[in-house]
Amino acid sequence: MINLNPRSIGLLCLVVTSVGWGLNWPAMKFLLKEWPPLFARGTSGLCAAALIAIVAVKAGQSLAVPHHLRGRLALAAFLNIFAWMGFSTLSMRWLNAGQGALLVYTMPVWATLMAWPFLGKRPTMSSIGGLVLCLSGIALLFAGANSGIRLDQAVGVMFALGAASLFAFGTIVLKPLPIPPLTSVTWQLLIGCLPMMLFGVVAEHPDLHALSGKGFAVMVYMTLVPMGVCYVTWFAALQRLPPALASIATLLTPVVGVLAAAVSLGEPLGIKEVLAMTLTLAGVTLALHTSRT
Repeated sequence: MINLNPRSIGLLCLVVTSVGWGLNWPAMKFLLKEWPPLFARGTSGLCAAALIAIVAVKAGQSLAVPHHLRGRLALAAFLNIFAWMGFSTLSMRWLNAGQGALLVYTMPVWATLMAWPFLGKRPTMSSIGGLVLCLSGIALLFAGANSGIRLDQAVGVMFALGAASLFAFGTIVLKPLPIPPLTSVTWQLLIGCLPMMLFGVVAEHPDLHALSGKGFAVMVYMTLVPMGVCYVTWFAALQRLPPALASIATLLTPVVGVLAAAVSLGEPLGIKEVLAMTLTLAGVTLALHTSRT
């Protein structure tokens, strides 16, 4: 039997998170053809919250949250769920899946910058080098698309960068809550997704009958993997790894997203995209290697 140390478990959790979230980008883009963004994402999140709550109870974890932690829990739900998922989903009304994933995953830039004033962690030359490689890959990957950012896509860009900066802020300033992880994920999904779903019902006027068999399969995937398994593994990684390292490692997500979008949606994938992904993976490798303590 293999014995894994906390750091190895954290890195494994990051791989699961990055792949699951990456595959969700083309899945969500497909679903937007049938259901509006906030209603679809909010409904999926509420279903995931119910399933995780059942798992938590079965595992013997209490769903009770101490009164003094409820304010922090609500703030975490806003930053980690409502802003991150809601804004990133809205961005895809104007951006394709690859563009959205690349812009949202500038999150490590904001996390690295925020770690200095908020945590007093001055970035090392090695971490800066890894970050530069990652961002160079993202820039080249974006430039390799057939169409760049147009003026009519500005709203989508703002939503994507808003999701990135707010999620980074939460990653840096919010320490893991001292409650069981499944309890934390359950309540964050509930608090963050309920307003999304309600706003979707009122403002987006979804047609429930528009969901096809493929759309239903996408909803099941979103519920079980990105919103269920991946949020559990993300918070588990944060309990075992430094926030900056966890943030940089999630740059694997846009690589997965671009590849999956190319295969499933026919989005661009050429020499520039492959070179860009190579740079991104090299940056992630450098960041992971030089962050060992």
